[in-house]
Amino acid sequence: MPDWTWIETQAFSLMVAGYVFGGIAPLFLSIIWRSNPQSRAGLNRSIKNIGFGGALIASLAGCVLSLSVLLSGISLHVEIPETLLFGPTAIHADRLSAVFLGVIALLAAPVSVYSFGYATDFLPRRNMGLMVFLYNAFLLSMAGVVVAGHAVLFLFVWECMSVTTFFLINYEHEDPAARRAAFLYVTMAHIGTAFLVIMFVLLWTFSGSYSFDSFAGIGSRLPSGVRSVIFLCAIIGFGIKAGIIPLHIWLPEAHPAAPSNISALMSGVMIKMGIYGMVRVFFGFLGPDVPEWWGILILIIAVSSSVLGVLYALMEHDLKRLLAFHSIENIGIILMGVGAALLFTALGNKPLAAIALIAGLYHVLNHATFKGLLFLGAGSVLHATHSRNIEELGGLIKKLPWTSFFFLVGAVAISGLPPLNGFVSEWLIFQSLLFGFHMSALAVKIAIPLTVALLALTGALAAACFVKAFGITFLGIARSKAAEQAHEAPLSMTSAMGFLALLCVLFGVLPGSVVSVLDPLAAFLVGTSAAGQVTLNAGTLTIPQGTSSSISPAMLTGLLLALTAIPLIAGYLYAGALRRRVAMTWACGLQEIAPRMQYTATGFSKPIRMIFSNIYRARHEIEISEETSPYFQPNITYELKTESVFLKYLYEPLYKFVIGAAMVVRRIQTGHIQTYLAYIFITLVLLLLFAR
Repeated sequence: MPDWTWIETQAFSLMVAGYVFGGIAPLFLSIIWRSNPQSRAGLNRSIKNIGFGGALIASLAGCVLSLSVLLSGISLHVEIPETLLFGPTAIHADRLSAVFLGVIALLAAPVSVYSFGYATDFLPRRNMGLMVFLYNAFLLSMAGVVVAGHAVLFLFVWECMSVTTFFLINYEHEDPAARRAAFLYVTMAHIGTAFLVIMFVLLWTFSGSYSFDSFAGIGSRLPSGVRSVIFLCAIIGFGIKAGIIPLHIWLPEAHPAAPSNISALMSGVMIKMGIYGMVRVFFGFLGPDVPEWWGILILIIAVSSSVLGVLYALMEHDLKRLLAFHSIENIGIILMGVGAALLFTALGNKPLAAIALIAGLYHVLNHATFKGLLFLGAGSVLHATHSRNIEELGGLIKKLPWTSFFFLVGAVAISGLPPLNGFVSEWLIFQSLLFGFHMSALAVKIAIPLTVALLALTGALAAACFVKAFGITFLGIARSKAAEQAHEAPLSMTSAMGFLALLCVLFGVLPGSVVSVLDPLAAFLVGTSAAGQVTLNAGTLTIPQGTSSSISPAMLTGLLLALTAIPLIAGYLYAGALRRRVAMTWACGLQEIAPRMQYTATGFSKPIRMIFSNIYRARHEIEISEETSPYFQPNITYELKTESVFLKYLYEPLYKFVIGAAMVVRRIQTGHIQTYLAYIFITLVLLLLFAR
């Protein structure tokens, strides 16, 4: 038997050392970079290699640490010397920590490899020392969030994560959009932190300690009102980071503004820190006895986020912004599993709760892989064309064949189509919800059918959205010179995408290993193992709840391959070898096809925009530059704008109220010292009266 404790300790030490070295060492080289202009190009390249190389080594060590905890069941525990105000703190990595640490490390490793090639765009114009320092600090802070065993330590690394993200979003600070996105993000992040502070203070009040060990299972000892306040604070505090609707406004602004390798990490793992916090608080601290309305509220948030997220994504023409809205959608899908687990736990069906929780956590892993892949693909498109507007692209499948193929794999996975990983986790969520139909509780009979229907709608809309995204971006002919002159990404970038594409296939074809790893965690959180509820026989996943439901991803993969191969073989046998014939594409009698004749993203999404017009509230603006004939217009500009209901009816009134209140309060600032002395005198009098 291996010494798991030794392996975990060494892996943790190497992980921390790798991130620290990868962040700090380039800073010293940056000093030389500033003082020696002649050698800047070579130094920048060395800074890049050291920084991302350290992150790669640290991420691989994080994978080892995660696997050792999950396989052995032995938690890593490291005591930190006692602090003056808050007592002893600790690093504690249990199974829940290990799952999320594994997700972080599994995505950070290929993104670090990708960054070797992607960051070359910044070499001539940027000091790479700042980027690699922030990059490593960002990864280390996320790892710190999931292994923190003390509330104060948790808040410290949580804020470090927020601050490093702010600077990474604002890395290209010359762009006003980047500055605006960074400011919006940090504002929302600190609002969320304020609610987390309230939550932890309430937990400390009733436990007498800031240690997570003292918070475990404290829900049964809390008054119901206090427990509900803690629950709501967790939803807001962690929900802002996760990007749930209506707390999502920072997300579609920040993800496009950040460099693409950072966008992949933000969407793939950073927003999952909100999911980690929710699961830790809901099941680890406040469980196992929870009220029904908790699960119903989470399901309402989940379906709202998933449906509205994909609807807003359908209207986007900015490739990275489109992917950002899909992150909101997938957070909603994950929360469907979490909400269903809470609801089934409240109703006493813990085996079904375990299945729902496993499904939600499985989608956490799957979303990290396919969304990371898609953002890296978008980064390769941006690297090749310097454009994110899909209306200016087209024909890239000929110029970027590997990027196109890997992006297609990610698009199929995120659409929930077999045999890739998105299908398996969504199938598990569907099954956990469908088996809830057998329960007689009124809450289940109302909430579950609506959730199932809206999850199905989400899947259909997601597939339509990625038909648009892939078709307009990669198919057809080039719509601009930038698309005509595009070139394939370097090997480091394509190999990283290839690795993530392979994971999308493996996690879809071989789901049994993932379920078996997540099952002990579900047993720890909800009190019941799902081993007897989700069985794996010869590669077939079976859920024997009432009417048994099963699926064999490997067999399904073989069937799909056969359906593709059989017609080709039959055609060859009966009609002979394929013959190639070249002919012009029919263009309504015109001699050549112009890029403007192709289907546009706006035209593709118009039917959906018309169906959901009450949500989009679209405005059309048409400008005709010069009219020479009533039948032929020389130049027509068409602009479509959709309205954000949340911005108009929630955040804009709130913003006006805050500014108005600030203007009223500002009147006390007179600029006269006599007034300020009077304020101090009045305060002292009130304090003396209160003390008596």
